Amino acid sequence: MNTYMANAQNVQRKWYIVDATDIPLGRLASQVAAVLRGKNKPTFTPHVDTGDYVIVVNTDKVALTGKKLEQKMKRHHTLYMGGMKEVQYKTFMATKSDRAVYDAVKGMLPKNSLGRKMLKKLRVYKDANHEHEAQKPEKLAIVYKRADEKANKSEER
Repeated sequence: MNTYMANAQNVQRKWYIVDATDIPLGRLASQVAAVLRGKNKPTFTPHVDTGDYVIVVNTDKVALTGKKLEQKMKRHHTLYMGGMKEVQYKTFMATKSDRAVYDAVKGMLPKNSLGRKMLKKLRVYKDANHEHEAQKPEKLAIVYKRADEKANKSEER
């Protein structure tokens, strides 16, 4: 029996929609990146883009755990001398929450030409309005467990 290798002509792509309300940013980004790569499919092939399209809505309501809003900094460099810019995540999430989700997913994809192709299948919106109704996206459930939920379950036993 031969090993199945997917190729770009045979890939069946679907559209998924994710509601980011009260989901931790890292959990959201890792699971969205897995769908963009195609790791949720049995036909996953590492050197072929077998992933699906993902629409992320309500990024204004995404959660950051712990003290990340106050302590974490968003940094970038302008490529000029002394051009390091820092913004506190509280400000960054208030103004550009869609960019925060986009950057988090980008960081979890491969850093090569295949990763750049996968990133083009991601659409991120601050609120519930999006323009992809014609694609009939299916709802994608993000699975996560918070630490306090785990503690409550262990106390109940």
